[in-house]
Amino acid sequence: MMRALICGAGIAGLALAQRLSAHGWAVTVVERAPRPREQGYMIDFFGLGYDAAEAMGLLPRLRELAYPIEEVSYVDASGRRRAGIDYVRAARLVDGRLLTLMRPDLERALREQVAPEAELRFGCTVGSLDLLPAGVRVVLTDSTVMEVDLLVGADGIHSSIRQMVFGDEAQFFRYLGFHTAAYVFDDPVIRRRIGSSYALTDTVDRAMGFYGLRDGRVAAFAVHRDPVAVIPADTRAAMRRAYSSPGWVAPRALAACPPPCDLFYDLVAQVEVPQWHHGRVVLLGDACQAVSLLAGQGASLAVAGAYVLGEQLTAGGPVEDALSRYEQAWKPVVQAKQEAGRRSAQWFLPSSRLRLRLRRTALKLAAVPGADRIIGAGLVGRTPRSLTDLRMRGRRRNPSEGNRATPQDEPESTPGSTRCRKRSLRWARSSYPGRQRSANAVPVPGLSCADPAEPSGTVGQEPSAASVVGQEGSSP
Repeated sequence: MMRALICGAGIAGLALAQRLSAHGWAVTVVERAPRPREQGYMIDFFGLGYDAAEAMGLLPRLRELAYPIEEVSYVDASGRRRAGIDYVRAARLVDGRLLTLMRPDLERALREQVAPEAELRFGCTVGSLDLLPAGVRVVLTDSTVMEVDLLVGADGIHSSIRQMVFGDEAQFFRYLGFHTAAYVFDDPVIRRRIGSSYALTDTVDRAMGFYGLRDGRVAAFAVHRDPVAVIPADTRAAMRRAYSSPGWVAPRALAACPPPCDLFYDLVAQVEVPQWHHGRVVLLGDACQAVSLLAGQGASLAVAGAYVLGEQLTAGGPVEDALSRYEQAWKPVVQAKQEAGRRSAQWFLPSSRLRLRLRRTALKLAAVPGADRIIGAGLVGRTPRSLTDLRMRGRRRNPSEGNRATPQDEPESTPGSTRCRKRSLRWARSSYPGRQRSANAVPVPGLSCADPAEPSGTVGQEPSAASVVGQEGSSP
């Protein structure tokens, strides 16, 4: 039986644990935190991650945990609605394959699937490691010694596994100029005022967002520009300084801001690692593919990336070959999303009154009949790559077949038109080893029929799909 140690019990680590356990691996997951985290963003879950969750049997539970958001509304300092997005309409753009979830709830659903099959250990992480010819020897911080066939660094943007094996964080960390925070608090007044919408302050350089939870509490999200790439020593005090200007319900929310130990606070950044694996050690999720909340779909990409890695590892052949196939298939997807996130920075959080007005105008234009289809072409990436296409890279093909597409290569349940499915198949054909790909075509996952050269837009930011508009000419 193959043994895997996964460092990190977040979305990516848990999703991989589910896949490997389902294929008969013995899996141990260690997590530095003493318990699962409660703080986190509201996210829109769609695209390849949705497809992967469906294949994993996770969708019924996710639907139970999802929130019925009716609208994203942008509100000025006096509480007046300045713009909005109809969420029902947004969901139609992806054929209804969109769920709005709290990030901790997605982790909970994965944990429920993993717990009966794998060992989960909180308050424990990797203390040291040695690379072996056919595995890794690991000493945990509780002094446990393990020899495993595979060590996975799924321990986030500040990954300790990456630090140990690949080098110092500074060489991989791209700061994007923003700080972000999230927390949950009780305030019946704010809860009544936001109702069933996701409300964002319509402000320059800083924004707060609020949404009601089913237990009666309010979840808050905040992001602001800051040229200094350092987390403040007192994050609550920093929050109160940074968000004194948005008005509306922000002062009440800041008064309820919890102490630093209960406040999620981090830098908005991307991680770019030249090579994701070394020997029997591989990086997964934000440890190697952090796209940032500017790009969106971080949670979806975490699940889909774990699914791709799991399928490659269980397709047969040496582990090292599987890790190479995983990186070859998945890295172009991540790189294109990172590029899109960098382009969208000015629209995610407007830096001037002019850009703020332009965003309002773009949101109004998005409601014009017919415009939603144009917008939809940019929702999920540049090329119509499907999850089936990525999985096919792990198949051990008969050399006599060459690059010929066979009937079983047709994606089984890819949403969209027949034309879209045919175009997906054409791109799948061009992705097989031995077939030269156009230098201008960078494959990215997608469910739309967008042209490969079209710029990428998003409907799913972290924390929420509709909080950015106007990304390279498209709206959420």
